[in-house]
Amino acid sequence: MTAYTQEVGKAGKPVDRARSLWKHTTVRRHVHTVLSETLAKMAPGIERCMYCGDNQGTDIDHFEPLSRAPLRTFDWNNHLLACSLCNSHQKREVFPVDAGGCPLLIDPSSEDPAQHLHLVLAAGEYLPLTPKGEATCEVFGLNRGVLVRGRRKVYRITRLCIEEWLRAHEKGDDEGVLEWTSTVWEQPTADVVYAMFHQAMAPGAEDVFADDPGVLRLLTDERVRAGLLN
Repeated sequence: MTAYTQEVGKAGKPVDRARSLWKHTTVRRHVHTVLSETLAKMAPGIERCMYCGDNQGTDIDHFEPLSRAPLRTFDWNNHLLACSLCNSHQKREVFPVDAGGCPLLIDPSSEDPAQHLHLVLAAGEYLPLTPKGEATCEVFGLNRGVLVRGRRKVYRITRLCIEEWLRAHEKGDDEGVLEWTSTVWEQPTADVVYAMFHQAMAPGAEDVFADDPGVLRLLTDERVRAGLLN
């Protein structure tokens, strides 16, 4: 990877050289494959996009685009697994920065999105908490209809899954525990599950889950948290 970066740096037109190298057959075979496999293990759910969390992560996205930072083309810290919709249709070469030149997009591999975005669980929509959250929502269309509907369904389904997990746990059914654990965490838009566990312990949790106190009891159960969060 270092050799490729050096080659880009020596080129008269580094952006063009970076694009050319990234698309080269050898790089696709030996670099893309390893990167994709590694990033897939880091992604939410089953190899889901690290931006929307809904679609399969099929692309290697350069968090800071090649057009802006060609020397980061082969920088491991600049790679994320993304779906083609988020990568090629939503983000493209868009990379907003603040007045100091710092990125205004959340990097899900190094930042906690909950610091910038609040998920309204019952509505399935994100509310920006910071300028970074606002820019991320806008660039990736995080509140587009299909994502909102999907989050609502996951919110309803997750309660049922946790109830089944608890039944298996109480019966000492280890296989059932593993099965329901994977069901909870490997579903699309698993960001909903993270938000549920996080908000259950936050101030005002009773109001958040006022429509269904049973969900709050499940999410604060010590057995559930020890088993599913570990």
